[in-house]
Amino acid sequence: MLVATCGSRPAGGPPALRWYVYNESSGSFAAAAADCSASSGGAYRISIDVLPNDADGQRQQLVRRLAAEDTSMDILALDVTWTPEFAEAGWIEAFDDATAQRITTGTLPVATRTGTWANHLYAAPLNTNVQLLWYRKDLVPTPPRTWDEMLAAARGLAARGRPHLVEVQGAQYEGLTVLFNTLVASAGGSILSADGSRVRLGAPAEQAVAAIRALADSPAADPSWSNQREDDNRLVFESGAAAFQLNYPFVYPSARHNAPGLAPEIGWAQWPGLVAGQPSHPTIGGYNLAVSSYSAHPDLARRAIECLRGRANQIRTAIRGGLAPTLEALYTDRELIDGGYPFAAAVGEALRNASVRPRTPAYQTVSLQISDALSPPRSASVGRLDGLRTAIADALESKGLVP
Repeated sequence: MLVATCGSRPAGGPPALRWYVYNESSGSFAAAAADCSASSGGAYRISIDVLPNDADGQRQQLVRRLAAEDTSMDILALDVTWTPEFAEAGWIEAFDDATAQRITTGTLPVATRTGTWANHLYAAPLNTNVQLLWYRKDLVPTPPRTWDEMLAAARGLAARGRPHLVEVQGAQYEGLTVLFNTLVASAGGSILSADGSRVRLGAPAEQAVAAIRALADSPAADPSWSNQREDDNRLVFESGAAAFQLNYPFVYPSARHNAPGLAPEIGWAQWPGLVAGQPSHPTIGGYNLAVSSYSAHPDLARRAIECLRGRANQIRTAIRGGLAPTLEALYTDRELIDGGYPFAAAVGEALRNASVRPRTPAYQTVSLQISDALSPPRSASVGRLDGLRTAIADALESKGLVP
C-alpha cells in the first residue's frame, strides 16, 4: 500500500497526487497507483489516502474535507450516485472537452451517464458493477428467467429438502434501495422522472413491492434477510445453504478461493426479469474518479485519472477483485475472459440493459427514505408507497436533508 505524505511535493521528487479511495482488498488499486506513478516519467507520484470500506463512511469523510476546502485532496473515488451532489456543491471540476472526449470514447454509455451532470463530464468511470443471478448448476440445471420462476424453483428444492435459499440484500441500507430500483426498472418504471425533478412510483413500484413480498412469504427467503448485505449473501452461498444469489461479480473469485469444491458448480445468468418476455434492468454500481476543486495539481490529476482507468489496470482490477470494467471492448477481450472473468459476456449484457439510480443532488436522502419505507422486507407493502412518494418529494425540495 502506498502511504500518503503530508506535503504535495516530496523533497527533490515529483508532486504527490493524493487519491482518496477505499481499501480495495485485492491490492489492484495500489498496483495501479504504483504503475501510473512509474509510467508518468517523473511528472507525479500517486499516494493513496484510505477511505472507509462502506459507501456512507466514504461520503461522510469526503464531504467533511471538501466542505472545509481541504487542499490535500486531488483525486476522488466517488460512488456513481454522488456526481450530481458533488458537482452542484462545486466540489469537483468538470473535465475539459478534449479530456472528456478521450475518456468517453470506448466507455460504456451507461457508465458515462453516471459521471455526467448538466451535460458535463465530472467523473471518469473507473469500474462499474452490476448484479447477475448466480446459481447452483448441480441443483438447477436451467437458470430461471423470471422472478416467479426463481421462487418456483426454490419452492421445489425446499420440498425435496435441498438447499433452496435465494440470497439477496435486505438490510436497511443502500443495497435495499438498489433492489427496489432494479425491480421498479424491470417492471418498466422509474423512481424519479428523467430530469430528476418529479416522483414517479406508479404501477411498476407496486409490482416491485409485490415481488419483495412474494420472496418474503416464500421458503426461499433467508431467515436473516432483513439484516443481510452483499457479503452476508456471499458467505451463505459459499456455505452451500443457498441455491441462488443476486449479487456482484466479486462473489466468483471469492468462491474460487474460499469454496473451491463449490466453485465448479456455480453458474451465472441474467438477473431474473419481472415481466415475462422482457429483460431485467439491474442497477449499475461502481466508482468514478473526479478531480477535487481544491487540488493544487488539477492538470496532473486529470492525467493520472486517465492512466488509472487504463486497459491494463481495468483488467487487473476485474480479475483480482471482480470489479467490472468500464471499457466496452474488454467484454470480448480474451486476456480478461481467459484470465479469470469467464462471465464477461453476461456482465456486458447486463450492463447494456442496466438502469441507474435516481439522478438528483438529493440522492442520499432519497435513498434513505426508500430503504426506510421497505425495511424490513417482510413488512413491505403497497400501502407505504404514498408515504414514500411524499418523503421523496420533500427530499427533492431540500426539506429535511440528511448530511
